[in-house]
Amino acid sequence: MKAIIPLAGVGTRLRPLTHHTPKPLVRVAGRPVMSYILDDLIDLGVEEIVFVIGYLGDRVREFVAEHYPAVRAHFVVQEVQNGTAGAVQLGEPFIDGDVLILFVDTLFEADLSIIKTLDPAWSGVLWAKEVEDYHRYGVIVTGPDGAMTRIVEKPTEPVSKLANIGLYYVRDHRLLFQGIDHVLGGPAARTGEFYLTDAFQYMVDRGARLRTAPVEGWFDCGKPDTLLDTNLHLLRGGRAGVDPGARVMDSDLHAYARVEDRAEVRGSTLGPGVTVEAGATVVDSHLANTIIGAGTRITGSRIRDSLIGAEARIVDLEGSFLLADHSVAEGGERAEGA
Repeated sequence: MKAIIPLAGVGTRLRPLTHHTPKPLVRVAGRPVMSYILDDLIDLGVEEIVFVIGYLGDRVREFVAEHYPAVRAHFVVQEVQNGTAGAVQLGEPFIDGDVLILFVDTLFEADLSIIKTLDPAWSGVLWAKEVEDYHRYGVIVTGPDGAMTRIVEKPTEPVSKLANIGLYYVRDHRLLFQGIDHVLGGPAARTGEFYLTDAFQYMVDRGARLRTAPVEGWFDCGKPDTLLDTNLHLLRGGRAGVDPGARVMDSDLHAYARVEDRAEVRGSTLGPGVTVEAGATVVDSHLANTIIGAGTRITGSRIRDSLIGAEARIVDLEGSFLLADHSVAEGGERAEGA
């Protein structure tokens, strides 16, 4: 089995962090978002992955080569940001059988192994999460047998509460790419983009049966507030704690805080949802619901609900901040690199 992972987005909603770091490599609970997904694929037995890259794509190439050398990786560049259908189409030359398609704006808790025992009558699987605020999402409408009949973007009426999460398995790859070609040959949506979900509709209209499958958890990593929520969730789930190579002195740490190797915390309080990455230093400060990048130094500050990039210098600040790598911010001054 192979996988396609579209990664070409700029990550506008996570700026300024994404000025230096591509969105899939933004870190949460001590790891890049993409690494959680790659580990799931490897556990499933996927050995060949097509990465559709764009903005800061060389950083993605370097990361995969260094941390996942066993993966047979193909990199294709999405020159034109024409939507999810256009991104997936670029992977077609490498796909000759079953394919998983995953978008890395979110982390998920899903049983991918169901595809190994999927009845031959099904052409694929769309994972979905039941939500109450259905009007915020594209939702999957199903028939009595759980098969997709259509996908409706941000409905005003409760036609379904099954939110489409961007995780798909397709067995009939030829019909999938036929559908993508059909979509790209027609008019674009009002946003100017072509959507992969329209290719699924093409498949269904021609007799394909795409079943839905539930996910236990679905955690957004595409915006600052939801990235912090996901960080707290992962810390609660077992990623909290103090690395043996860290130094913590005269400080109070909440059970759901994380301090990584070579980090140092002195005379400080770390509340829930705090990750202090490798080599960072926190002195005489109070942090809550905040991710501190590697090598950053924070002194005499009270910071909450913040994302601070790597190698930053923060002195006597109070409040909530989004600061890029190498930012310098002192109390009473506007933060450089914010």
